[in-house]
Amino acid sequence: MGRDDGGVGNSAYGRKKFRRSKAHFADRITADGRDSWPVEAGRYRLVVSRACPWASRALVSRRLLGLEDALSLAVADPVQDDRSWRFTLDPDGRDPVLGIRYLSEAYDRRETEHPGGVSVPAIVDVPSGQLVTNDYQQITLDLATEWTALHREGAPDLYPPALRDEIDAVVEDVFQDVNNGVYRAGFATDQEEYEAACTAVFRRLELLAERLERQRYLVGDTITEADIRLFTTLVRFDAVYHGHFKCNRWKLAENRVLWGYARDLYQTPGFGDTVDFDHIKRHYYQVHTGVNPSGIVPLGPDLSGWTTPHHREELGGRPFGDGTPPGPVPAGEEVPARGRP
Repeated sequence: MGRDDGGVGNSAYGRKKFRRSKAHFADRITADGRDSWPVEAGRYRLVVSRACPWASRALVSRRLLGLEDALSLAVADPVQDDRSWRFTLDPDGRDPVLGIRYLSEAYDRRETEHPGGVSVPAIVDVPSGQLVTNDYQQITLDLATEWTALHREGAPDLYPPALRDEIDAVVEDVFQDVNNGVYRAGFATDQEEYEAACTAVFRRLELLAERLERQRYLVGDTITEADIRLFTTLVRFDAVYHGHFKCNRWKLAENRVLWGYARDLYQTPGFGDTVDFDHIKRHYYQVHTGVNPSGIVPLGPDLSGWTTPHHREELGGRPFGDGTPPGPVPAGEEVPARGRP
């Protein structure tokens, strides 16, 4: 997610139709190191913004898989300046591990004058200080499949081989119409473009609600990559997309099935404990000046509903399959009270 573009730093909006480009740095960190980046505990640092839905996928995956000790975490300030993501939440405004003030410094060490801006999630090689990848679509898949030697005991299989074709099909529809659809609506520059995008968002949400009426999770009877990718949009829906991006045909809280599904995941260890509503609201309303010139952050919505009973367990399902929930959030990674319901 890059500055004021609602995307991964290489999207465009304004007078041209909104588009989201592929990540420029698409190296992979793999078990066999075939891209010259082998999986290695302690070598890499995951840089995120808790405001960004694309980065939040990596946050959830890292928690569910128990990779906190193997892959350290840097959290950027949700409000950027002209150099994009900055580490002003840390003492002296520097990331304590990488020693840099801006994520752009890691990008520049990898490639000067790189295209596409500066985006999160990003994984940085700590010894060299160079960016490894900003491929937000691939990062979570690799955490699930390439980092298995470092997974915690009892980690769930988030991308099971037998279900990958179905997961891929579901996440493609979710990406086009929901994950990316809210941005196409929010950054639309004419009525026709906005109406087409907004219509697609709610058409897909209604289809997803029909699917989730009869099953607890999107694919199979356990949490998978598909649920992670839908959740990070749903958890932001009423707080920012409904008003800020004009996706306001109805609120998430007004849809019985999707609201129950989202609360079920939010209350599952590894999901809600990564969500910072304060960061989410301040980023969208203060950084997207083209959409919200005043920079005023609204007081609502009421977040208390996120912790209310959802009753989705009545549909069965096993959240972690044969595994177990993740342990407590590591010290120093807790979401501050102002960011929680």
